[in-house]
Amino acid sequence: MKTTLVKVGLLAGALLSTMAYAQESVVLPNMKSNNQDGLNQFEDPKDPNTTFDGMKIKWGAAFTAQYQNLKHSNKVDYTANPTTAKLYDLKSGIQVPMANLYMDVQLADGIRLNVTSYMSSRHHNEFYVKGGYLLIDKLPFRNDFLDKVMEKVTIKAGQFENNYGDSHFRRTDGGQAMFNPFIENYILDSFATEVGGEVYYRPNQKWLVMGGVTSGSIKGHVTTPTEDVDSNKKTRSLSLYGKVAYDTKIGEDARIRLAGSLYHNPHNGGSGLTMFWGDRTGSNYQLVMEPAGTTAVTKTPVVDAAGNPTGEYVTTSTYTASSPSSQAWSGRYNPLFSGKLTTAQFNAFAEYKGLEFFGTYENASGRQLWETDNRKMSQFAADLIYRFGPTRNFFVGARYNAVDLDAQFGNAKAPNVQSVKLDRTAFAAGYFLTKNIMLKGEYVKQNYKDFPTNDYRYGGKFDGVAVEATVSF
Repeated sequence: MKTTLVKVGLLAGALLSTMAYAQESVVLPNMKSNNQDGLNQFEDPKDPNTTFDGMKIKWGAAFTAQYQNLKHSNKVDYTANPTTAKLYDLKSGIQVPMANLYMDVQLADGIRLNVTSYMSSRHHNEFYVKGGYLLIDKLPFRNDFLDKVMEKVTIKAGQFENNYGDSHFRRTDGGQAMFNPFIENYILDSFATEVGGEVYYRPNQKWLVMGGVTSGSIKGHVTTPTEDVDSNKKTRSLSLYGKVAYDTKIGEDARIRLAGSLYHNPHNGGSGLTMFWGDRTGSNYQLVMEPAGTTAVTKTPVVDAAGNPTGEYVTTSTYTASSPSSQAWSGRYNPLFSGKLTTAQFNAFAEYKGLEFFGTYENASGRQLWETDNRKMSQFAADLIYRFGPTRNFFVGARYNAVDLDAQFGNAKAPNVQSVKLDRTAFAAGYFLTKNIMLKGEYVKQNYKDFPTNDYRYGGKFDGVAVEATVSF
């Protein structure tokens, strides 16, 4: 099996290398770069003065592999709490690499198609399509009035990464880790792929206004929704969201960008909202602060010879050991806002020569469908990065990320809401060997505070180092 995987990997590498060589001369307009040139780019650029000389296809890919040496611990009293899961027996080692595949097609003048797929990831080991969408900067029919409108308007339609907040532009996405100076994303990872559309209006080069409407779910559904206990209705609502951003340069060396986003869904009875749990690939911290395994308890009614219930039950327990694919989001936290969600994110980016700052403040309110009261959460994060070298190909940086939320530990029959806190400090350094190859390392420390005494994360913490290499084109 291992030999087969190696052969497949070598074949895929050779194929993609050939594709990359063949695609060097293919340039598509209004497209963000997948390599170092894409650093500190946010939305795809828009230049209405483009020309079209036939349909073109551009292939791309991204590969990331990590080595980690992390240690975790908690303060659980297992004598008083014998049923609490013990932490996974974590060792250092190399993780299974993740890989993305990109296909961009210039279909017509001002109309581009993107399809992004995960070739390999922790959560989805199979080939998995992240999404695909049309990006329309020009309409295919000529009309003076509409042509003038489309000089400032862009339409995006399909299944795509929601443009909520600016932090998702700097996160690691499967094999694509080129734009993240650190090994992992935020503790609360604001990321979702949903079906819908976004409309962008750029009155000038500094301002951007966007409005979007999506399905509110990572999947499409025509099934009967689950009933919301608050409204007593079986409803599946669309998600409405928007963004306003201001981006300007001050002289030749300084740049400032400010952005605010809002996302709202009143109730989703489908598969649930996944704004903070939408990553289908997995985190880049593997099995850290995860239980050794989970136990599922099943009660089966006992029946007599005639098939009538006797009132007795047979209890069986099934133990499942943790694995990198089932516990795929290590180091992150899910606030469980799957039934209802209103969330806002505010971002500030500042750049002066090689020094850059990126800050995020996020505030959300939501609940699960069976909960009657909303819970709240807030998140703060700040990155300070310094890039230097002949092409700013070296960098060092520090990040602080803190989360404060009302966490749900119970269930519909025994709800248990408790305020908890998590914080992470990380120091990183990296080097771009070329525009397409990057190596980075990180020291990280994360703390879990105010968790229940019978929770495996009570008094929890982890720290250690991780090293990552990524190739992207």
